[in-house]
Amino acid sequence: MYFNKNIKYTKLNKKYTLYFFFLVLLSSVHAQTQSNFQFYGASQNSQSVRFQLINNLIVIPININGSPLSFILDTGVDKTILFNLSQSDSIGLNSVEKISLQGLGNGKSVEALLSKNNSMRIKNFASANENIYVILKDDFDVSGKMGVTIHGIIGYRLFKHAIVEVNYKTKRIYFHNPKKFINKKCRKCEVFPLEFFRNKPYLNAQIQLDTIGNKKTDVKLLIDSGGSDAVWLFENSKSEIKTPKKHFRDILGEGLSGTIFGNRSRIKEVSFGSFKIKNPTTSFLDSVSTFYARQFKSRNGSIGGNILKRFKLWIDYPNNQITFKKNGSFRGGFEYNMSGIDVAYNGKILIKELEKIFEGEFGNKQLEGHFNTVSFVSNYQFRFKPSYIIQKVLKGSPGDLAGLQKGDIILKINDENTHQYTLKQLLGKLQERDHKRIKMVVKRGFEVLRFEFRLVKKI
Repeated sequence: MYFNKNIKYTKLNKKYTLYFFFLVLLSSVHAQTQSNFQFYGASQNSQSVRFQLINNLIVIPININGSPLSFILDTGVDKTILFNLSQSDSIGLNSVEKISLQGLGNGKSVEALLSKNNSMRIKNFASANENIYVILKDDFDVSGKMGVTIHGIIGYRLFKHAIVEVNYKTKRIYFHNPKKFINKKCRKCEVFPLEFFRNKPYLNAQIQLDTIGNKKTDVKLLIDSGGSDAVWLFENSKSEIKTPKKHFRDILGEGLSGTIFGNRSRIKEVSFGSFKIKNPTTSFLDSVSTFYARQFKSRNGSIGGNILKRFKLWIDYPNNQITFKKNGSFRGGFEYNMSGIDVAYNGKILIKELEKIFEGEFGNKQLEGHFNTVSFVSNYQFRFKPSYIIQKVLKGSPGDLAGLQKGDIILKINDENTHQYTLKQLLGKLQERDHKRIKMVVKRGFEVLRFEFRLVKKI
């Protein structure tokens, strides 16, 4: 990767934590007017693109200055951030200056670069003058937790001048020209007004914390497609939002400024309009981790990808509104990792695999009293397969009590080689059911160790 003005910058692939949230505050940044995304072509009224849905997050391809990159589409950010480029990625960035950024987490601000006058394009939906903020030290580790390479995050700039239709079931996004868009009648759709603060959208909703009674609390929630959780709530001594008695302390994720801590629990219901989402997993953030998120005093928390994916959405920034329509995932449950270990992608390793090659004739006829012959020849192939590492272990969790440690490389789970699983499939093994027995074989340094524990459902 290279920058103009003879600045060079190279980053190796890193890892990403599961719950991904940003609130970015800028210091020492000179504002500059950016051009708008526009539709190009003879009759371009809309543009569609397929996306990947990973850990409830939307990953879309974006071309920046002629280079194809992968970005998380996040309604919770108003800046375009680039944080992970490998040595194989080459992109020219223009007009670079050093700045500092501050975000969620308990750490200090981080160094970054502001690059101006960059072109961005999603097929024929493009802008020729965009600002990009480049993180110089990628401590929050994105690609490993996603299992695929993620180069950055983008939000407000794509939503500002388009009506964005998100179909989670077909994994396709449509960017519609708001001047040409025809809003078709939808009997099962509901439209809600959006309130904006620092270019981020907020939705009025209600929550029911207690399992006894029917008391509901009005809340204002950030619509956060860049958060994989269902609901985040901020405890407040002046409000009725308190962590339920049944909860456990957890690492909720990593923000721009460090680890995000809090309590994980469930609430009885979150509702908006006629939509009622029952028993969602809910994260209650501590005051240190959410100091910067609380700059908007009316905000009570966030609604994330684990709820948004249960709808078809029309996100309409130009008209300050959002439309929801339930899809087939609406009544699905809310599960979580019950092992207490945080697993990440750890690159690829060379695996020796046995392969049987067929030789000879084969048929189902008898010829002169003899059967056709079948024979196999054993052959070994070396292939690169995924490797997974334990990135964190929650103190007192089943994984911790069993003896697992940070840095252990998982070789087998329940007698199956982990290299045959995707990260999503592997994590699914850790949230299947309460008291499920988990057997693990891990590599720790030069040792191969075996562990066994049972998943514990705490909420």
